[in-house]
Amino acid sequence: MTKEISIRDSTEEDFARILVLNEAEVQQTSAMDLPRLNYLAEMAAYHKVATVDGVVAAFLMAFREDAAYQNMNYEWFASRFASFIYVDRIVVAAEFSGLGIGSLLYRDLFQVARAQGVHTVCCEYNIQPPNPASQAFHDKFGFKELGQQWVANDTKQVSLQAAEM
Repeated sequence: MTKEISIRDSTEEDFARILVLNEAEVQQTSAMDLPRLNYLAEMAAYHKVATVDGVVAAFLMAFREDAAYQNMNYEWFASRFASFIYVDRIVVAAEFSGLGIGSLLYRDLFQVARAQGVHTVCCEYNIQPPNPASQAFHDKFGFKELGQQWVANDTKQVSLQAAEM
């Protein structure tokens, strides 16, 4: 049976589901409650969800270089690039893995970035604790490591990545 997958801008009605998705992957992302999600959504340049048969299965949130986002990883990229879009988090629900939803979201993000004249997409993923699935995913989109840093009170080490379009 074919599943209907679509991508659309997120709405406040999606926020409860986004929080559930984020919590399921909090070790790979970071904690986010409703006030934090509202705050981040206000400044996000890209905040979309992917739905499968009408159910929110994934989300991606990203920020441009001029966001007032106070985050060590975002600030690392902001100190190095005049123009970029930073992927703060992408989460796909486990029950929808293997459908290519993350790739659909990234292709859409890259298309939006190109339309805005942005040539650099930045992100980070954990290398301590390791996240080999994220590494493989980002490798296929041409991301390259530019540096590493410890975050979250030195409990995580991240690989700081960029893809040039």
